[in-house]
Amino acid sequence: MTPAGISIERESLPNGLVLVTEHMPHMRSVAIGIWVRAGSRGEPSGLNGIAHFIEHMVFKGTSRRSAEQIAREMDSVGGLLDAFTSKEMVSFNAKVLDENLPIAFDVLSDLVLDPLFGDEDIAKEKQVILEEIRMEDDNPESLAHEMLTQSFWRGHPLGAPILGTRGTVRRFTRKAIVNCFQRWYTPANTVITAAGNVHIDGLMKLVGHHYAKLKSRPQPSPDSRTAPHTHARLITRNKPALEQAHITLAVPSYPLAHPRRYAASVLNNILGGSMSSRLFQNIRERQGLAYAVFSELNPYSDAGMLSVYAGTSRSTTERVLRCIAGEFARLKKEPVSPDELRRAKDQLKGSLVLSLESPGARMSNLARQEIYFGRFFSVEELHTSIEAVTADDVQQTALEFFEPKTIAATVVGPLHGFALKRDLLAC
Repeated sequence: MTPAGISIERESLPNGLVLVTEHMPHMRSVAIGIWVRAGSRGEPSGLNGIAHFIEHMVFKGTSRRSAEQIAREMDSVGGLLDAFTSKEMVSFNAKVLDENLPIAFDVLSDLVLDPLFGDEDIAKEKQVILEEIRMEDDNPESLAHEMLTQSFWRGHPLGAPILGTRGTVRRFTRKAIVNCFQRWYTPANTVITAAGNVHIDGLMKLVGHHYAKLKSRPQPSPDSRTAPHTHARLITRNKPALEQAHITLAVPSYPLAHPRRYAASVLNNILGGSMSSRLFQNIRERQGLAYAVFSELNPYSDAGMLSVYAGTSRSTTERVLRCIAGEFARLKKEPVSPDELRRAKDQLKGSLVLSLESPGARMSNLARQEIYFGRFFSVEELHTSIEAVTADDVQQTALEFFEPKTIAATVVGPLHGFALKRDLLAC
């Protein structure tokens, strides 16, 4: 179903491939993406990181193009080519002038349909990924978040690092890579979205040339995946060379399509999702205890996590932890004021509109709505849902989220003499 006034068109091929476009007639550009339901949570046991590895490897060459030719062909038309791997999907996307859409789509399709996976390229890319892992380990904020995620979703693929580990990456073989690629990269597992000066009919002609004759192999349903359980573990890692303690906390939150997701978004905005949020104003502005402090929601198809980050000195680590827990407690005990609720709603609505100003953002939004909701929401619908959130909704969500026994925490930094105890998180 497409809301009135939204120029969104959707088609599906008999092999299961789905196409979605949004026509933006005032644009001279088109953003296009090929989205594969093949994120890190679907990886076989012992092959953690292989979804991300495949994403890298397809750029190393196809039967028609070398890696250099892929780059040159996009550069020759001023196009932008990108890709990423998340927990639940992989995206290959490009932005070009509307007249160059056939070139961009041909390149993207070549990547996801006909990569070579050469043995020499695999060996080289292993070293690249190992350096990427080392780079992340050298970033204490990233390390704290990764440790928190692995601890929070312990024993479940959602907790495994998207990059993989040094051990798993070194064990990848061409056979394992090809097997995963052939199993995941099928039409029924793929959504193609485009936004800008584009119509569904024109995209269908391009897609038909590459995809129409492909048959889709049976795929395990995403619904068959094991739902994760959270773990309220307290973890520290002493890194004496660091100047700051990097604090991360997490509590269970809602899946992406949960009916109370808008209340969770308002709650997050009030807690630490903006410069006017309680955490930012209290910990940074009033007390000067941190430069960076924020909260964010990480929702998935069947689970979610609300996390908080703060970087502070060793001497104020306990104080910051108590401040964060104090804000959890205040949201549970006191309804938010009408003024604060109004600011949070207006900030969310404004940021939503601003985030959808570009074809690339709209292209990504089309994919997210198709994959997770199977329908399309207009900005007006989303604004109405945000407006419907009440102070009681926020408080009830806080009572559900901020249960002391479910809070997980990780601290990384110069921690000599520091003990992370649960009484620091009392709320």
